[in-house]
Amino acid sequence: MRGGVAVSSGSINQRAVYAAEPQPADEHRLSAQWARVRGRLQTEVGDAEYRSWLRHVALVGVDGDEVTMRLPTRFLRDWVRSHYGERLNDLWRAEDDRIRRVDIRVGAGAPPASAKAPTAASAISPELPPAELPAREIPARAAAVPRGEDRPEIRGDASLDQRFTFDSFVVGKPNEFAHACARRVAENPASQGFNPLFLYGGVGLGKTHLMHAIAWELTSPARVGAPVSVAYMSAEKFMYKFIAAIRSQSTMEFKEQHRSVDVLMIDDLQFLIGKDATQEEFFHTFNALVDAGKQIVVSADKSPSDLSGLEDRVRTRLGCGMVADLHATTFELRISILEAKVARTGVSISSKVIEYLAHKITSNVRELEGSLNRLVAHANLFGRAITLETTQEVLHDILKAHDRRVTIEEIQRKVCEHWNIRMTDMSSERRARNVARPRQVAMYLAKQLTSRSLPEIGRKFGNRDHTTVMHAVQRIGSLMASDVGFAEDVELLRRMLEG
Repeated sequence: MRGGVAVSSGSINQRAVYAAEPQPADEHRLSAQWARVRGRLQTEVGDAEYRSWLRHVALVGVDGDEVTMRLPTRFLRDWVRSHYGERLNDLWRAEDDRIRRVDIRVGAGAPPASAKAPTAASAISPELPPAELPAREIPARAAAVPRGEDRPEIRGDASLDQRFTFDSFVVGKPNEFAHACARRVAENPASQGFNPLFLYGGVGLGKTHLMHAIAWELTSPARVGAPVSVAYMSAEKFMYKFIAAIRSQSTMEFKEQHRSVDVLMIDDLQFLIGKDATQEEFFHTFNALVDAGKQIVVSADKSPSDLSGLEDRVRTRLGCGMVADLHATTFELRISILEAKVARTGVSISSKVIEYLAHKITSNVRELEGSLNRLVAHANLFGRAITLETTQEVLHDILKAHDRRVTIEEIQRKVCEHWNIRMTDMSSERRARNVARPRQVAMYLAKQLTSRSLPEIGRKFGNRDHTTVMHAVQRIGSLMASDVGFAEDVELLRRMLEG
């Protein structure tokens, strides 16, 4: 018992309150008392707050010195108990000085507050059917349901893509850490150090794929353990639903829907930048779920520290769990992705064509897959073999765009701006570390982002030998693998150049 309000752990069951059969006068008196309590509470908190939190409170009955009330969900019960429990106790005691405590429980079908208050004789049935229990109370009774029939519904308005599973995700060095973190969350949600899980990276690098894969894994009929309720949606959809809830005066239902799940997944969080009211609601939802030991998974195009348009309290909370970056794809990873997708199409494509595509289309996996789909569709429609010549013909617009996308001069200029050195340092003989390291980064990016050969790149850096360029590429690759901060600097430059 806490502050005069009884703490009840479950829903109303066979311990529900039963008093002696009331006389008509007793029923009328109890109904009048409840109406006065309700009216005073509404006057004190105001109409808007009353509609959001208290209109679903219903009276079950009175037994001796205890009043029993009910609410339809555990979330509402906990909220009313912590915010209004003391006041309800005081108001009931003012009506009847014999009352010593108010017991607030969970029960389905609570009528709106304007309805006639039930008496003890009309208390809720001792056993509620499972369909009427709150979402978090269902698993306890679901044990007898055959596996495969209790798979929870994935809430949210965004449907999951059946192609986006862990089995279809091609793992390489740029995404292996993010993939491992996603796997860990799917196997053991809300584990220490992985809540929240924040995935970030450029367009088309696999963030959404991993989020869908987590959701599929968590709701798989083959998963061991109790069923898990998952809510997945884009940040834009979260905002639109919040606005609609405000307009329809149903913010309580909105809060209940998003704070009663086991896993909340929000894609493209950067959309909330500048939306202060939605950010505040997300912040409180975040806190409520984490405090309850529930998992949150978020994706964005930048790391939490770089999302400058978000409130500091939101950014710091997002960064307190596991932050995993999906780097731009390497040549080897693009080869693996293409080979995996070709194997699923059943169309014969030579290794030369695959290598050509992996070399030419470096921006993101989405564009790489789209190009492959165009080639396969062209081959199926016209019955032509996929050769280098047909590839260049079918994808001429995409290949042309990539050919003119980045120049070595652009790379040098961007690197010089980032490290605050002069353009002449790119071709000078200076070997000071503050000059040599940015020069090596520029060589590395020139090899990654252009189709120039090593000797051609060397000529752009003061007629250096191709072995110097090769050493720079290897050195920067090694540093990126061992220094996370340095790797983020290089990847940031790469995204700026590709954008």
